[in-house]
Amino acid sequence: MKGQNVNSSAPATPKGSDFIRDIINDDLEAQRHSQVITRFPPEPNGFLHIGHAKSICLNFGLAVEYKERLGKSRCHLRFDDTDPAKEDTLFEEGIQEDVRWLGFEWDGLYHASDYFEKMYEYAEHLITAGKAYVCSLSDAETKEYRGTVTTPGKNSPYRDRSVEENLDLFRKMREGQFKDGEHVLRAKIDMAAANMKMRDPMLYRIRHTAHHMTGDKWCIYPMYDYAHPISDAIEGITHSICTLEFENNRELYDWVVDNLIDYAKFPSRPKQYEFARLNLNYTVMSKRRLLELVEGKHVSGWDDPRLPTIAGMRRRGITAEAIRNFCSMVGVAKANSTVDMAQLEFSIRDDLNQKAPRVMAVLKPLKVVIENYPEGKVEELDASYWPHDVPKEGSRPVPFSREIFIEQDDFMLEPPKDFYRLGPGKEVRLRYAYCITCTDVIKDEAGNVVELRCTYDPETLGANPVGRKVKGTIHWVDAAQSQEAEVRLYDRLLSLEAPPVGKDSEFLKAINPEALVTIKGARVERSLGESKPGERFQFERQGYFVADIKDSKPGNLVFNRIVTLKDSWARSQKK
Repeated sequence: MKGQNVNSSAPATPKGSDFIRDIINDDLEAQRHSQVITRFPPEPNGFLHIGHAKSICLNFGLAVEYKERLGKSRCHLRFDDTDPAKEDTLFEEGIQEDVRWLGFEWDGLYHASDYFEKMYEYAEHLITAGKAYVCSLSDAETKEYRGTVTTPGKNSPYRDRSVEENLDLFRKMREGQFKDGEHVLRAKIDMAAANMKMRDPMLYRIRHTAHHMTGDKWCIYPMYDYAHPISDAIEGITHSICTLEFENNRELYDWVVDNLIDYAKFPSRPKQYEFARLNLNYTVMSKRRLLELVEGKHVSGWDDPRLPTIAGMRRRGITAEAIRNFCSMVGVAKANSTVDMAQLEFSIRDDLNQKAPRVMAVLKPLKVVIENYPEGKVEELDASYWPHDVPKEGSRPVPFSREIFIEQDDFMLEPPKDFYRLGPGKEVRLRYAYCITCTDVIKDEAGNVVELRCTYDPETLGANPVGRKVKGTIHWVDAAQSQEAEVRLYDRLLSLEAPPVGKDSEFLKAINPEALVTIKGARVERSLGESKPGERFQFERQGYFVADIKDSKPGNLVFNRIVTLKDSWARSQKK
């Protein structure tokens, strides 16, 4: 018996029609490009989340699609590592793992830091051309001079330094002769520009911090808005695809490329295009908020299954195929919107329905003694792994004996009329086994039900009882041969659709207290005793679960709930 392994298969080619593909097709038809070269350019300052997954699927998916069509096309993985204070090789390794796990492989691994020398050369060219200058305003003064969205900014008093003075200061900045913040290099554009990004933006700042790739070679580092278009242009990127929050940056992107292309002889003239980022309700995808949750120990780490990080979703047991299908379902749009978490959960269920074998597990065990079943007798009953609507074969023997466990919730002392499970004098069918009738209830001193006494009808194995109709069917496990397990019930991170804006304390109050409920002492059927980390199952009537990839092993079974069988969240909210 095998559950679905943690590794994903190769992705199906994502095809479709959207405004990005329309642009690319127009470019190809007009022969502006002979192939499509995209890139996925994360900053290595944190772990990726499902919002990044949409960008990964789009950029790498386009390369796969057009490579099939044109015989050539590429997608680069490039780390935009321009801020050494926040970046680490740990994040780079995690990002590479996430991309590969999603089913993609890059056509080249690059770093913005690969081009630091060229970027410096290009900055000197801009100074020589009168397009950049060294500014010595403080941060507070720079902000004051910048103006507002309704009032123009003022020129820096250092804006008219001579080319010679600017080159001298910039070279001394590189040599380490100044302190952090003492000077910056700014583009000379227009302090009255309507787009605030164009008001003499910063191109370089001093930062005496070692870089994880270049060590202590540099003490000045390019700003993202300067480094990004240069990296794209050097690599020959044809379509620089990013999310809508960079829409205002496009004008600066074009300015950098246009003012350097003749000097630098770039192999292509990249164009930036923006699409709507992926927003999900009942969770948070702000890097700052995720970092706060991890560093504040509100979660166990970046791979906590409550988080929307790809590492967290992988550990929760969600498949790469489910995420890719979800991103395809959401599509590529021009306007931001929030996607309902139920849509992601639908994709997860739809994927696991065909992959997760069905097994039985009792999360809150209630002992049942079948008094007319022979003592010492054990039957091996055949139980299918798959329902009739899944075209797969396979079964396993499940032991059945005099003592079994059922779910506490499948018994009520005073059941209502429409309760088709077990109660005093009521009959119910055991999945794959017999019909049993409750004849007695054993309670402890506090009045809690601790054991049931039942009888079984030996003529009902695989057959309906003669002369009576049994409506209910419940799951169970054998008491002697079932395995003990810890079960972690994961749910939505937040109890509110959107995280509160404002104080951190308000955000933390919105964390769903039932996002993780740990159940110890659950019982799972014998076949799960040798389940391997990463194997996925459907616990009948409970949901989809995965053997935890870190903590689960034979003798210490730990299962994470991936998703419920139905949208239990919506039902609970209505209540």
